[in-house]
Amino acid sequence: MLAKIFTWWNGTTIGALFDIKRRSNFVGEDDYGNRYFEDRRASRGALHRRYVIYRGLAEPSKVPAEWHGWLHHTLTEPPTAAPLPRQSWEADHKPNMTGTVFATKPKGSLSEGSDRQKSDADYEAWTPDA
Repeated sequence: MLAKIFTWWNGTTIGALFDIKRRSNFVGEDDYGNRYFEDRRASRGALHRRYVIYRGLAEPSKVPAEWHGWLHHTLTEPPTAAPLPRQSWEADHKPNMTGTVFATKPKGSLSEGSDRQKSDADYEAWTPDA
């Protein structure tokens, strides 16, 4: 409970949840469980502030492209009202997995657990001839 009150990286704090729900309208939810809100009144000129409440850890790379466009006022309508057309060549959105067990480990990577390939640039210690 104390983590929910004081730490924002473990999810949204109780104060932020209360404030966002008090003055904003729920707009939609993405495939990852993130929820999106928009202020009822315009602040900062004619723009309404937009918010995301992350499911789990606060990781911005979990926001899909269509919701990112809406959050940054590139798209006027949320993806729930006007979904973006999907091209056949587009890959599914994937959050940044760096630092997790699901991170990409190319062949020869030290974190892959296998032996690294030998290279011409490898250091060889000098030993004097006797």
